[in-house]
Amino acid sequence: MRVEGSIDIAAPPEKIWPFMTEPDKILQWYTTLQRFEFTGEQRSGVGAPFYCEERAGGRLMKLHFQVTEWVENERVAFSMTSGDLVKKYDQTWTVAATESGSRFTLAEDVGLPYWIIGKIMGLFARRESEKTVKEILANLKRLAEA
Repeated sequence: MRVEGSIDIAAPPEKIWPFMTEPDKILQWYTTLQRFEFTGEQRSGVGAPFYCEERAGGRLMKLHFQVTEWVENERVAFSMTSGDLVKKYDQTWTVAATESGSRFTLAEDVGLPYWIIGKIMGLFARRESEKTVKEILANLKRLAEA
């Protein structure tokens, strides 16, 4: 299940970047996350491991990720290395300069378990995910423009 959303923010990419890379700032806008912490000595760049707990569909997912892309003031991507309730989870966050500030995009690709049942569950989960993405993007806009 792929979900993507974008929002225009009246702030330069440099102001948004900390909200993409600092755990305390990520938790401020990404409200479905209950916990976010780097789990190794590496705290930035490709290969940095982290753990998060995310509430989705009323359930708490416990997930381990690894950063797969890191371009300062432009892009962060990460992929699940282990976790529960989903079999695949990738996200990419990008920020690009515009005339009035920046455009931030969040794209996620979630693989649900249970083969065909998972595909059917995904049809129902997509609407909720799209709604959640709009809410968290609005949170980021509010915080970054403050």
